[in-house]
Amino acid sequence: MSLKRIAEMVGVSPSTVSRVLNNTSSTCASKEVRDKIFEAARKIGYQPNESARNLRMVSGKNIVQKHISIVLARINKLEEDPFFYELLRNLEIDLFEEHAVIDDIVYAEEKLTDNISKSQGVIILGRCSEKLLDQILLWNKNVVGIWRNSMNFNVDEVVCDGKKAAELAMNYLISLGHRNIAYIGDCSYESRYVGYCNSLIHHNIPMNYEQIKQTNQTGEEGRKAMEELLESSENFSAVFCANDVTAIHVLEVLKEWRRKHKKRISEISVISIDNIEESQDTSPLLTTIHIPRKEMAHMAVNLLLDRIEKKHSEAIRIEFPCRIINRSSCYPRENEE
Repeated sequence: MSLKRIAEMVGVSPSTVSRVLNNTSSTCASKEVRDKIFEAARKIGYQPNESARNLRMVSGKNIVQKHISIVLARINKLEEDPFFYELLRNLEIDLFEEHAVIDDIVYAEEKLTDNISKSQGVIILGRCSEKLLDQILLWNKNVVGIWRNSMNFNVDEVVCDGKKAAELAMNYLISLGHRNIAYIGDCSYESRYVGYCNSLIHHNIPMNYEQIKQTNQTGEEGRKAMEELLESSENFSAVFCANDVTAIHVLEVLKEWRRKHKKRISEISVISIDNIEESQDTSPLLTTIHIPRKEMAHMAVNLLLDRIEKKHSEAIRIEFPCRIINRSSCYPRENEE
């Protein structure tokens, strides 16, 4: 039985393996254990239990195992970006349920392997350059991308508009009375930065470039950017962070700043985008924009399998809405000038 074999490989109980492969929640097991379980599942070509398989065959559906490759187009290490880490785990669970085997997981900086040509389909995670996409399409024509904005490529894509997410976050801060809102994140070809700028323009709020900090959206650069903002003479009352990883470090800097200076500074609101698991454990709890990773992964798998089975040929674009998760890191601001 696959579950028992994975359990033996990892050194945990079959019930733990079952919980992890059916639920991406961090409460199932530690991150280290979950990583080992998913790695073992890929290694043995895990498939759901035999009884479930038989039930589906009895219903008249002939199950054919699919081989899929995944390309992480925007990051070099999965550990660098919890959003893509959680998205990949959701993808794996859906692929397992569809009796699909993951042949390869390729990072942006790695050379594409011929596993992509041997696979029946490819899922791309994150903003993809046209050059990279052309290389992938040379190997395989069955491609679906999951990214925040439509790339206008001739492939299937599942999106959640980053510009709309940023505008939702900004409009919320503005509704609380904030006018001096700093930005920490990528400013180059980045939809979230465009959403930030659009919101200021729409509300007739002047741009203050001293309050805009360009980063590569890692926690360490977010920390440095926030320290620079606090050390400056800029009078900002809120910070919009391009992702949760940045925001989590920003909240830590604020706490350290209060301890270091032995006095209470004005409450600074912090909001971001992604709603990763860690955002539920911050102090204060992080207000963020939810990106529906589970649903996006599920739809991407369905689209890819549908294309592999030649049930559609035209490029399909599916956009999911985002929504605000209102926790406790944003505060009203009265009569801000």
